[in-house]
Amino acid sequence: MRRVAEEDRERWNRKHGAAGPGFGRVSAALTELSQWLPTVGAALDVAGGAGASAVWLAQRGLSVTMVDVSDVGLARATEHARHRGVVLQVEPRDLECEPLPPGPWDLVLCSFYLQRALVPCMAATLAPGGRLVWIHPTTTNLERHASPSARFLLDPGEARVLVEAAGLEVRWYEEAWVGEGDAARHLARVVAQAAMG
Repeated sequence: MRRVAEEDRERWNRKHGAAGPGFGRVSAALTELSQWLPTVGAALDVAGGAGASAVWLAQRGLSVTMVDVSDVGLARATEHARHRGVVLQVEPRDLECEPLPPGPWDLVLCSFYLQRALVPCMAATLAPGGRLVWIHPTTTNLERHASPSARFLLDPGEARVLVEAAGLEVRWYEEAWVGEGDAARHLARVVAQAAMG
């Protein structure tokens, strides 16, 4: 399998490095699902960027590990966690060719990252009864936004199909515009659960 091209890593490093002072805010697309999320146990944030979601999960009481390809993003996440008085475990991972941390995880979060082959891997790392939360734009998003392009988007209904094919039970599913005005994105949001064992 190919490694993420070094220029891609550098592009994400530049993006995170250019974000300026302060820290990003956790997405309402995630916080609106808070009733479905555990507040104790171990969580994995997949391709967590600059760590806004991971820090929010840690503030809720979870022991959080975050993986991402960008070392600048991981450094910003660590700084954000320190600023908020929580601890994150961060691991540089090229998910195109390196496996996920093995878990078991009570929660796996994957938001705004699409690698279809990773879905069964995420499911396999869940603890009995653990939950997968996956948030990603669908092709309907192209009705209002030219980017990301179709190859980086889910087809309608696809998230549910992929999660169920991985052996998880869908507890909640929605495809809808989330957010206000120009910031709204058409997202598939799925909360799925592993068997209790």
